[in-house]
Amino acid sequence: MPDRSTALPGGRGRVRLARGASPWLLPTVAVAAAGLVRARRSGRWAAAAVPATALAAGMLWFFRDPEREIGRGRVICPADGVVQSIMPWEDGRTRVAIFMSPLNVHVNRAPVAGTVTSVTHIPGGYVPAFNKESDQNERVVWHFDSELGDVEMVQIAGAVARRIVPYVPPGAKVEQGDRVGLIRFGSRVDVYLPQGIQPAVGVGERTTAGVTRLDRD
Repeated sequence: MPDRSTALPGGRGRVRLARGASPWLLPTVAVAAAGLVRARRSGRWAAAAVPATALAAGMLWFFRDPEREIGRGRVICPADGVVQSIMPWEDGRTRVAIFMSPLNVHVNRAPVAGTVTSVTHIPGGYVPAFNKESDQNERVVWHFDSELGDVEMVQIAGAVARRIVPYVPPGAKVEQGDRVGLIRFGSRVDVYLPQGIQPAVGVGERTTAGVTRLDRD
């Protein structure tokens, strides 16, 4: 699938920015640039330019989208973060919940290769992702038709993450590790391992999207 991430020159290569970052990033960078220009003539503007520049730098960091060498496994992790919980589900599946902090990469990746059969937005609240009631938050539910059968992934908004941006429509074919969406400023991503597949990660373990293997041999 085509990669439409923004690319900027810099350093040893290109700095990739996540699709969907522009509504937050462009105004912040514009204010910081204006402040730096005016700061040359006014001490008042110089004082304002410092926090504006710091915020713009933070936005660039928050919306980074690094290239990854995709890991191997039947199911790989869709999100950077920390495994928050592992729970057996009533239908025999196992839910692996990954907490994403504002410092993590916010781009999520396909846990399996296959066809996206549905992408469903469900309205809800915005309680912190570590709260038990976060299951009722604003979320986007994905279903992938794969060699393992149906694999479900859920992007969940939180107290800070107020916008989920899907990149891929229903019917699209994806490779394992392809970028499929963005949660602005972190929150939580759940993956439901099909029945009979045991998790290869533990609670508290750090994960890397597209790299960390979730299933055990």
